[in-house]
Amino acid sequence: MANSAEGAGALPTPSASPRKSVTRTRLWVAVLFLLPALVLLGALVVYPIGYSIWRSLYDADGSKFVGLGNYGDIFSNDATLTAVRNTAIWVAVAPAVVTALGLIFAVLTERVRWGTAFKLIVFMPMAISMLAAGIIFRLVYAADPDQGVANAVVTSVHDAFVDSSVYPKARPNAAVSDLKASGGGSFTSTGTVHAGTPALLPLVGIAPNRLPGSPEDAKAATGEGIDGTVWLDFKLGGGGTKGRIDPGEKALKGVKIEAVKDGEVVASTTSGADGTFHLPGEADGAQLRLPGSNFAAPYNGIDWLGPTLVTPAIIGAYVWMWAGFAMILIAAGLAGVDRNLLEAARVDGANEWQVFRKVTVPMLAPVLVVVLVTLMINVMKIFDLVYIIAPQPTMDDANVLALQLFQSSFGGGASYGIGSAIGVILLLLVLPVMWVNLRRLRKERER
Repeated sequence: MANSAEGAGALPTPSASPRKSVTRTRLWVAVLFLLPALVLLGALVVYPIGYSIWRSLYDADGSKFVGLGNYGDIFSNDATLTAVRNTAIWVAVAPAVVTALGLIFAVLTERVRWGTAFKLIVFMPMAISMLAAGIIFRLVYAADPDQGVANAVVTSVHDAFVDSSVYPKARPNAAVSDLKASGGGSFTSTGTVHAGTPALLPLVGIAPNRLPGSPEDAKAATGEGIDGTVWLDFKLGGGGTKGRIDPGEKALKGVKIEAVKDGEVVASTTSGADGTFHLPGEADGAQLRLPGSNFAAPYNGIDWLGPTLVTPAIIGAYVWMWAGFAMILIAAGLAGVDRNLLEAARVDGANEWQVFRKVTVPMLAPVLVVVLVTLMINVMKIFDLVYIIAPQPTMDDANVLALQLFQSSFGGGASYGIGSAIGVILLLLVLPVMWVNLRRLRKERER
């Protein structure tokens, strides 16, 4: 009975079983399911990193060990230093601008009924590949205003406030005219003008079929006062006498004429539709001057892809593409903001700017950091836009590290050692940003 009692009171001994994790999954089962991902991770990430580090220690063809020599060559090469500088500009400017625009768009679209449609329009460039976006903006930044949208807008605004030249590249007929160059693109007569003697101001350098509008035939001045004629001393098919108004020769309308005495302008006028002009009596005895504004080359806009602006122009294309990405993420974070806090701030007397700066932005800080860090990693490896948009003459000025890696390895440099060294440097630059991101995620989980 005692034995029976002891047997009845004893706790049952648990039977031995295979060890399981907290999630009740056998270890070998977890490893089995993770194995394909681990194989891919090793083949696509770990092995390339290791091979690049090893290859960066050898010369161009991999036959000679050079140690850190490739890294020394990188930082003594002007092209690579330019790439480092431009990459730093990208990291400092592009993520901040994109994040700021995304924040502005996300906040403003909450206040309009058509906010969803606006978000769709802003996000649409994300559906376009970098290659397609590069081709689009290569055309947008074209120098010819008839092709490039950017210069078409700039020239339209410029011409709305500044008078354009009437006949660019026109010049006096030196063989028969006494008009001589007088600086600043202007031409001044060597003789003086007097009442009763019409002044003849023949110009050449323009094809008759390129004259603006529908020019009339030139007419001789009456000679009743201080007058004269400005005309194109040339006609299709040739013929006629130089310096004389021949039938069929076209008038130059709108040419500005100034009467100058002792360096001072005493009177001015412009030629009419028939090329004739009339000056007041105080112009008697004055020299005639055609200001340079009559002949200046037309304003053709800004050299967007020149050495000075090529990097900001490409950053503009990047902002156009990625502003929608930032806006969507920030809008998602904004949807989770407690509206009661915003209303409480308004009740306490805060204006909209104070609510935005002291309530909305601090509450969106985690989302803003995610967007900013993601974009910083993205711009460190920017390649496509720079390669497509930057023309060959200014590609060196727009160079970035990813592009320099390509050029060093495959674009004529033919040095896989230097290309691998640049890849390692890119990895080292990305690691601190990744570490900050991982640390932030760890803190978020601890909360």
